[in-house]
Amino acid sequence: MNQPVLLCGLGRVGFRILQHLKAAGVPVSVISENDPTDPQLAGVPFIKGDCRRPELLEQAGLKTARGVIIVTSDDLVNVSTAMLVRKLNPDVRVVVRMFNQNLIPRLGAAMKNTVALSVSALTAPLIALTALTGDTLGVFKLDDVPHQVAEVVVPENSPLVHARLGDLAKQHKLMILSHTPSGGEAKLWEAVSGDTRLAVGDHFVACGRPEDLAPILVDEDGNLFGGVRWAGWLRRQLRTVGRTLGAIDLPVRLASAGLFFTLFVSTLMFRYGVGTDWADGLYQTVSIVATGGELHAESRPPWAKVFVSVLKIAGAALLAIFTALFTQYFIRAKLGGVLEARRIPDGGHVVVCGLGNVGFRCVEELVRLGHQVVAIENVHDNPFAETVRRLGAAVIIGDATVGAVLKQARAGTARSVIAATESELRNLEIGLLAREMNSTHRIVVRLTEPTFAEAVRDSANIKHAVSVPALAAPAFAAALYGDRVQTLITVGSRTLAIVELTVQPNDPCLHEQSLLATMFDYSFLPLGIGGKPPFPQDGLPKALRLQAGDKLTIVAELSALERLVRREPAPADRRVVVESYPYSARELLWSIVRTNRRCTEEEAAAVVAQTPFVLAEQLTAGESEELLALVERNKVDARAEAAPATV
Repeated sequence: MNQPVLLCGLGRVGFRILQHLKAAGVPVSVISENDPTDPQLAGVPFIKGDCRRPELLEQAGLKTARGVIIVTSDDLVNVSTAMLVRKLNPDVRVVVRMFNQNLIPRLGAAMKNTVALSVSALTAPLIALTALTGDTLGVFKLDDVPHQVAEVVVPENSPLVHARLGDLAKQHKLMILSHTPSGGEAKLWEAVSGDTRLAVGDHFVACGRPEDLAPILVDEDGNLFGGVRWAGWLRRQLRTVGRTLGAIDLPVRLASAGLFFTLFVSTLMFRYGVGTDWADGLYQTVSIVATGGELHAESRPPWAKVFVSVLKIAGAALLAIFTALFTQYFIRAKLGGVLEARRIPDGGHVVVCGLGNVGFRCVEELVRLGHQVVAIENVHDNPFAETVRRLGAAVIIGDATVGAVLKQARAGTARSVIAATESELRNLEIGLLAREMNSTHRIVVRLTEPTFAEAVRDSANIKHAVSVPALAAPAFAAALYGDRVQTLITVGSRTLAIVELTVQPNDPCLHEQSLLATMFDYSFLPLGIGGKPPFPQDGLPKALRLQAGDKLTIVAELSALERLVRREPAPADRRVVVESYPYSARELLWSIVRTNRRCTEEEAAAVVAQTPFVLAEQLTAGESEELLALVERNKVDARAEAAPATV
């Protein structure tokens, strides 16, 4: 397919999308305000200008384009460009980047064949799972249940050494997507045997639920859903009291001290000067200060009248000052945050620094996975803070670059720390500070520039420095292929896509077709069908046929996926040859030969009588594998092979 993809906008996300499309061999034309002399644009048709101009879109080849990806940093520009594209070409597929979360579902529903994506919504699940389990290649969903794709490296002294891939997949309910022997080339699923034994330095890519992947991704103490350590009830309450007292401003403390000192001195004067008991002395003092009452005593010496007068004036002034300062303190301090001290675990939790779009969605994902979260945000009126509290996470208002704030969040004993503020420099500072507190736990630092993230990983001992554009770009590229292309992952030099396909009535490649045959014809690995359990690693249901409405989730190379998207017929260049068979399979073989060759029963019997013989020919790869599976169940010794070329 030589139709180009139009890419509008060459920011950091746009450049990463361009790299993915070029790696997949997809022709691209670019419209952007960027400098066209950038070396990354070598060999790419480039038009400098505003992508909202119709003449530029037409010049870039909109009429014949296979799709348009719009990823500028301005929602208004993106929306207006998408509407203009839809007007000029009603059928072309449009992928739009959106920051406004409310517009995303509405735009997709209002404009046909249009997909609106959010960078934060795409990257937050990846960042959250990276914080929990380590490197994550991708995230997708089966029946709204998140599944993770991760690469596992077999270290020395690991229980994975000498383990069989098939046993590992069965034990942990995983699908093995690839295996790379130490120092060797990556092999995809069709070339990976379940009998393969892992060795030190081997890599393999597996997908499954995060809780199923966790045991092979983290150490023995790193349990994905456990391990949160809490202090005792009394200790948590004392922390709350201590933090409450520690948060009181100095003017409030001074006013409180002055007021209580006055009450104490006045009580002494009444006790020893006037002769009242302690309780009456305190009661009269409070009455005079709070209400301006009179001295209740049978004999009031002259000095007592003077003292009461002074006490009334001083008490009124002190009470007014105290009330004003304390009220102002309550308004400013928002002491609801003080109570968060009770909800901060002693360890095993995840600390998320920054409650912007990415940070908030990371918290959402972690809470949904059942993990305990403590968030740190330095803006008092952050719009996400109260929502995060309602989700059950603790929120600390403070600067995460200050060590005392991280200590308050128990970052030193946390399972992991995510630095997700809007500032790359602050994120790096938080990551380094957290690394100083604990050199062993997992730290995820959100960055923008991929090369900077790589430098941080190599030089700063922060393994999980991630580039948000690099994480989000694959999903934008993949969205060109279908409504439910969930992510792209890279295995070696090969790009794979995880896609959800909906079987339509009368679909020539899927409807009423054998899943076993289709997967061989189009070289994909089925992961599951909506509403049914995920497929086991040890094989597919042999007789499963796809029905209209089935939502099939697959993983495939982009080249194979394009053939499926185009519904390109598979070549019928295979045949099945029978070497030997038991007597009980004779009638089955007669039937197959008669159907394939359209011959009489006598002619079929004559063919079957002479072994080896061609059971069927002019088959697709999938049909030959399906037929082979059928006859092998009947103890027939057969093989599938390419048909000899005809002259």
